[in-house]
Amino acid sequence: MSNFSLAELCIAAGAEIFQDETPEVFATLIGLVPRLAGSLAKKTFLPGLMMSDGEYYFVSEPVPVGPRGGYQPKREGQIGYERVFDLIAKGNRHAFVGPVQADRFGQMNLSVIGDYNKPRAALLGVRGFPGNTVNNRTSMFFASHNTRALVSGEVDMVSGAGYNRDRYPEGKFPPGLDHRRIITNLCVMDFEGADHAIRVRSLHPGVKIEEVIENTGFELVYADTIAETPAPTDEQLAILQVLDPHNLRATIFKGNPAGIRGED
Repeated sequence: MSNFSLAELCIAAGAEIFQDETPEVFATLIGLVPRLAGSLAKKTFLPGLMMSDGEYYFVSEPVPVGPRGGYQPKREGQIGYERVFDLIAKGNRHAFVGPVQADRFGQMNLSVIGDYNKPRAALLGVRGFPGNTVNNRTSMFFASHNTRALVSGEVDMVSGAGYNRDRYPEGKFPPGLDHRRIITNLCVMDFEGADHAIRVRSLHPGVKIEEVIENTGFELVYADTIAETPAPTDEQLAILQVLDPHNLRATIFKGNPAGIRGED
């Protein structure tokens, strides 16, 4: 399939992060790409993936994004605080999120840009990231792969934990720390390098590894031959039309570029 956008490529790649999950996992999906990716996974290969309506209820099918018109979510039951914290404490959650920064350890920042005491910009705060990242699987999405987002050294403030041994007693990682993927506009990365180093897993069609290296603030692991990120299937594209009937995915990247470089 060649007629697909970069946004649809990233969404399909995001759905793949749930391939090894079981139906008992609760998907926390923050942002348009994560939400559509988790919804696509539920509609294709993981129907039992636990999702919410974005408010207070579990749903049996993904809720379409954007104005709902007459659509009524298929609610299954309330999500009480006790249930949420029980899922988190047991590691039965996969959070797919969009932080502002990440570093070579997978530490995330969504709190401040610049010095904490005199920040250039104050953002959301740490939210639930500290506890979530040491107890649950975590994946990330960055719409712009650059050295301001994927930074050298450490992130400006560690909002979410990563594989930095200096930040743990005796250098031992928390048993629940489990980062899976980073998806950007250039590639898909994982944490399968030595000692959880970030590795380039696949390059989006037409992207060269040199461009990824130039736009990353830390050293990456990669093989001599790197796979190409798989294109979304016709079935996936048809499902996305239902999940996103107003085509909000066309706003993720400026100009809604094609999924294959040079086919705009």
